Amino acid sequence: MLMELLHKISNRYASKWLVLIFDLCIVVFTFFIAYLIRFNFSLVFNLTLMLKQLPFVVLAALISFLAVGSHKGVVRFTGYKDVINIIIGVNILATILIISTFFSRKFNFDSTFNISGTIIYIHLLLNILLLVGSKLVIKSIYNNLQQDYKTFTNVLIYGAGNSGLITYDAISNDPKRGYEVVGFIDDNPSKIGKKINLLIVYGLDKITKNFIEKNNIEEVIISIQSVDSTRLLQITAQLFELGLKVKIVPPVQQWIDGDLSVGQIKDVKIEDLLGREPINIINPSLNNEYENQVILITGAAGSIGSEIARKINNYSYKKLILIDSAESALYDLQQEFVQNGFKNFTAIVADVRDYGRMEHLFNTYKPKLVFHAAAYKHVPFMENNPYEAVSVNVRGTKNVAGLSVKHGVNKFILISTDKAVNPTNVMGASKRIAELYVNCLKGKGQTKFITTRFGNVLGSNGSVIPLFKKQIEAGGPLTVTHSEITRYFMTIPEACQLVLEASAMGNGGEIFVFDMGRSVKIYDLAKNMIILSGLRFPEDIDIKITGLRPGEKIYEELLADGENTKPTYHEKIMIAKTKQIDINKIESKILNICKVNSKIQTLEIVSLIKEIIPEYISNNSKYEVLDSKNK
Repeated sequence: MLMELLHKISNRYASKWLVLIFDLCIVVFTFFIAYLIRFNFSLVFNLTLMLKQLPFVVLAALISFLAVGSHKGVVRFTGYKDVINIIIGVNILATILIISTFFSRKFNFDSTFNISGTIIYIHLLLNILLLVGSKLVIKSIYNNLQQDYKTFTNVLIYGAGNSGLITYDAISNDPKRGYEVVGFIDDNPSKIGKKINLLIVYGLDKITKNFIEKNNIEEVIISIQSVDSTRLLQITAQLFELGLKVKIVPPVQQWIDGDLSVGQIKDVKIEDLLGREPINIINPSLNNEYENQVILITGAAGSIGSEIARKINNYSYKKLILIDSAESALYDLQQEFVQNGFKNFTAIVADVRDYGRMEHLFNTYKPKLVFHAAAYKHVPFMENNPYEAVSVNVRGTKNVAGLSVKHGVNKFILISTDKAVNPTNVMGASKRIAELYVNCLKGKGQTKFITTRFGNVLGSNGSVIPLFKKQIEAGGPLTVTHSEITRYFMTIPEACQLVLEASAMGNGGEIFVFDMGRSVKIYDLAKNMIILSGLRFPEDIDIKITGLRPGEKIYEELLADGENTKPTYHEKIMIAKTKQIDINKIESKILNICKVNSKIQTLEIVSLIKEIIPEYISNNSKYEVLDSKNK
């Protein structure tokens, strides 16, 4: 009964004025004790003089504590900064007393203001000891009371440096504290065996099954700001083998107002193992680019289109038009926007191949910015269905781009792919034709045509990550087409933020290429995902090599032959210097291929594609026969 009562009381926060009165009472008590110590614990001193001095001491303490605001801190969460604040406050108090004593002696004021220097210094030390100590004792009592009603997860913090200490403080001061830190892990031999906040620093080799069972440890929080992705994988692999959950502290740039909260500590994700720093862009000028604009996004229900739409909601646009032919996915996006309170948007089911329908939408909404993300992107499907690739990726682009010119759109941003570079498959070649077509429209109206080209995005619909996750859930094996196949990766939010940035800086006619970091071996990615799932490779889940699919490259490129780049004001965005083309000849061929119908043979369609894109050389495909004829 008593414990329940104490628990209820502990859940209430003390008034800051109550804390101030408590601190002043300690100052009164320590002033009396300072006199006792000065006179060797005997009452031979002038008690009346001390009582006359006491109101002045209290007034000085009141001024000092109000000046630093030490009473405003929540006592149960007292931390390092609070302790420093208290020390500053009592030093101000001591300074006031020293100054008053100096002037009292110099000008022979009332003895009320003349306090022995020895007493002042003893009083200062006692104040530091009791004011800090009392708050830490109260904090400890509160934590013990809470501990009786909470289940804590015992954790180790990997990293005994500054970041690790900040993580420890964040956990210790968290009002919904669910962790109990039992120690640190560090790679630095000089730290191993020593104590930090009374907790031992261990080497990773000391973290064994017996150690984990003995200390009932469930998780490890990695708190190293500069950890290399390779080293991170080694650490996580070793910890997963011990049956531990692994979480990671985000980079300091992502801390809220420079402070870390426990809620920011997340599970290690595959993005953490890409071997490059995440791209973060903060550009206030983007507000001007999208403010009060009518913006149309095709393919808005897809991975890229939907994320662009989400990011557009950070700006004060006038109207957002979301277009997609995928009814269910578009409905889901619409409901998400409604739930999030987004306004001034319209979701419309429409097909970019339907020129009449698209023209009606342009007439109705009069967009000034168009993001064209609608496309077929699956290489094997398009290899078997070249008519559909031409129909959507080429004719769909032609329709939307042409209407943009006709209706005076300010900017048209084409979302392209690294597979358009020296294409080896129908999908990549069709996207390259789309790039060429918007280039042909340059200067034919006020519309500025901008192309953005990047590699694979983690977690996008149909990408390798969701496939691997499903295969892991099914018990494996994970399927990889070639042991040496590599791809460039970035996250969906990164890619879309770069698209918005590139659209703002574009003046028309550019192909923007993004810095994708280093390419990643898909085989290594598969192994990493197995490890991150807490499983062992190959004992629990193996990897099966299935062979290259039709049209698939072993590695992707971001620049075509004859292209190089020039920098922009953003280090992660470059402009590809493209080769000169015969615009009239290319445009005529593109218009011709847009007239093909579904009855035409696939070989004939692909032959027309190859006429437009001479660098398109099929790989592991039935269309290789067309290349041999051209030799």
